[in-house]
Amino acid sequence: MENFDSGKYDDIRPYTDSETKAALGRIAGAPELDAISGFLFPGQSPDNLRRLIRKLDSVDSFQTEVMASAVRTIVKRTSEGVTYGGLENAMDGKTHIIVSNHRDIILDPAIIQLILHENHAPTTEIAVGDNLISSGFIEDIFRSNRMIKVVRGGTTREKYMASRHLSEYMRNDVVSGRCSVWIAQKNGRTKDGTDRTSQGLLKMFEMSGEGDFVNDFVNLSMLPVSISYQYEPCDFLKARELYISRRGEYVKQPGEDTNSILQGVLQYKGGIHFEFNRSITEKEIADCASLGKNERYQALALVIDDKIRSSFRLWDNNYIAYDMLNGGGRFAGKYSAEAASAFRAYMEKGLSAIVGKEPYILIGELREIFLSIYAGPICF
Repeated sequence: MENFDSGKYDDIRPYTDSETKAALGRIAGAPELDAISGFLFPGQSPDNLRRLIRKLDSVDSFQTEVMASAVRTIVKRTSEGVTYGGLENAMDGKTHIIVSNHRDIILDPAIIQLILHENHAPTTEIAVGDNLISSGFIEDIFRSNRMIKVVRGGTTREKYMASRHLSEYMRNDVVSGRCSVWIAQKNGRTKDGTDRTSQGLLKMFEMSGEGDFVNDFVNLSMLPVSISYQYEPCDFLKARELYISRRGEYVKQPGEDTNSILQGVLQYKGGIHFEFNRSITEKEIADCASLGKNERYQALALVIDDKIRSSFRLWDNNYIAYDMLNGGGRFAGKYSAEAASAFRAYMEKGLSAIVGKEPYILIGELREIFLSIYAGPICF
């Protein structure tokens, strides 16, 4: 195992407690804190929040006193609550690479941390793309909250070296028993409603192995988690992006990631469910290893996909969207007429707002894309 105190991973690892104490001082003094204080900590003045943060001196205290409270507030104000199952699979005394589908930039890992925290289990480290770190203020919050920085840019050589560096760090976390790590099954959120694990992610994991496919992946103890929201975070933004992508490359505008973060946090989400599956077994990995060099990664990705798909909580909106998209009322028994009417009204209001700002967008095609996002988990 690498020595975590050697400084080798200082560029990507979370802050230590002493670094967090210094970062919390910067956070407490940042003007940006005023903007989020009112929503996340209703009834408290920003000055009270600043005083609280200045008193904290560790990652655990920041997660307990600030982050857990903030996520509880988001869940309470924007959803009907969080349910979860299979938590015993993540609380088996082992450390894991927790691989989940990815529907919301911030809330997917944040709610996992809250579930673990409220069940008196160690929280995980969190792999987050550096494209989301738009300022020193954001970096201080993320890295004080156990974030591992995932470097996205650079030359082909630089990307390769960054992936190997990340792989080594994550493997050290898990194999040493230091902590579990959460990472999404692919770069970026699922936009079209179908969750698929990137083979590139699995190849990144093996970069730090010893060349034995079975042992390399058994040692990571990969644990798939399925995440589902009744109302898809940023659903209208995703539909618009997919519409534009059909006609050419979609180019993000400055500040777009930050806007998606805020939209995901503030948007009403209805029900939310997390399902923790059993870890990928040695037999499942060995079956994949028996295939050709390229096919084994595809097969292992499908094992993860099957676990996520089979445990995905389907909501009334998924069934409604499927029937609206395909006709025939195949799933009419899964929802009420009132629910279907409410979903239709919700959809038409959101789509009309997009077309009102961008009249070149064809609402019929946009509607088909929107419905496909919700119907995707059934069709996949």
